[in-house]
Amino acid sequence: MSRFPSGFLAGFVLYTLLAAGVAFAAPPTAADPGLALGQLDFRQVVKEAKAKVFPTVVFIKCIREDMERGEKRAQEVAGSGVIISADGEVLSNWHVVDRAIEVRCLLQDGRAFPAKVLGSDKDVDVALLKLQLPPETKPLLFAALGDSTKLTEGDFVMAMGAPFGLARSVSIGIISCTKRFLPGASEYGIWLQTDASISPGNSGGPLVNTRGEVIGINARGLAVFYGGDNGFAIPIEVARDVAGQIHKHGKMDWSWTGLQLQPLKDFNRNVYFPENEGVMVAETDPDSPARRAGVEAGDRLLKLNGQPLDGLTPEDLPDVRRRLGLLAKDQPARLELVHKSETRIVEITPRAKGKVEGDTLDCPRWDLTVRAINQFANPELYFQQAEGVFIYGVKDRGNAAVAGLIPQDILLKIDGHEVKTLDDVRAIHTNTLANVQVKHRAVLNLLRNGEIRQVVLDFSRDNEKD
Repeated sequence: MSRFPSGFLAGFVLYTLLAAGVAFAAPPTAADPGLALGQLDFRQVVKEAKAKVFPTVVFIKCIREDMERGEKRAQEVAGSGVIISADGEVLSNWHVVDRAIEVRCLLQDGRAFPAKVLGSDKDVDVALLKLQLPPETKPLLFAALGDSTKLTEGDFVMAMGAPFGLARSVSIGIISCTKRFLPGASEYGIWLQTDASISPGNSGGPLVNTRGEVIGINARGLAVFYGGDNGFAIPIEVARDVAGQIHKHGKMDWSWTGLQLQPLKDFNRNVYFPENEGVMVAETDPDSPARRAGVEAGDRLLKLNGQPLDGLTPEDLPDVRRRLGLLAKDQPARLELVHKSETRIVEITPRAKGKVEGDTLDCPRWDLTVRAINQFANPELYFQQAEGVFIYGVKDRGNAAVAGLIPQDILLKIDGHEVKTLDDVRAIHTNTLANVQVKHRAVLNLLRNGEIRQVVLDFSRDNEKD
């Protein structure tokens, strides 16, 4: 077995051919219709494509609030982005700017500007930023957006960004898979898999075709999931959807139907339905628009507003979910389905999905942070307590840790006062700190793994001073 990774060998072979001046005969393809017939100097193709996009790549540095360790901390993170408009709009990743309180961007020409996060979406890991440009600033260079649906496996691409917070770089490779489904990370979109190097810091940078068009937003390396030398990018069509919703509504807010879907043919689970059209309903969420409309587990959805739904394989599900998620909110949509061999048409009225992650509150002196329960981010807690607050982080060796409190504990009462929201916790916390010289203990009733417990929190010690 070779001691070199496959990506290294492929790159070495390509480098050797280019160094020898080998020209590639490449007829036009669907992905690259602009390439002329005949002998092409691949080095020139890469050079020209790079020149179109590289000046639009942005290095992003953020200061964000991190409360996972039981206290509010400032944390510096870095990533990349790409300018997509003359007035300074930038596409990047949600995970680059998540909880950012300050965002600064460095352009290739050395100019630096603060940026505002116009909106972001955790579900597909996309963010839209706007550079805060002085009034006299000339229009910026920006990248052209391509069409990732025309990509095929084997097409050459370039990944650009600022890996590890260093100067901008470009790596070259091919599209390994145009429809990579990653369980748990593909709700609304499949991924573009490439062996072009995507390292930490490349996140948010552009994946570029040989025409110099952005066809994806770099998001993560394969090692995050399985190890290896491949990486993943978000198809530009998905990023376009998010940017369009942010422009229209000021935020990305998916519509929610409560439909849980499964493909007709699932090799991994060894589940095969005899039909070849539509998508199966695995379940409907309680009190959801789907359940209210009478949709049941085992129904097969055929059409949405007259347009066919294709859920043959797991790779097809993200597109179906995205179409459902982009439905107009609070307006009826027509679903054609098969229920126990009978074809029906039902009306389903989606509602706003809302936040997919609860807000967080820092509780100094108690030495813990709390977060609102969210049905999408914390389904196991939501099942126990639909409305409530849970302990998000516990400070190491702090008062909460000494009392035996742990993350995922659901707070029910504090000193006899019922706790339902972060405002409830905030009011109680403020009151206890105002009277800490008189009383420095609180009795917490909590739910842990389905069991109700009572814990005494002693906050007489100020760990910030001691």
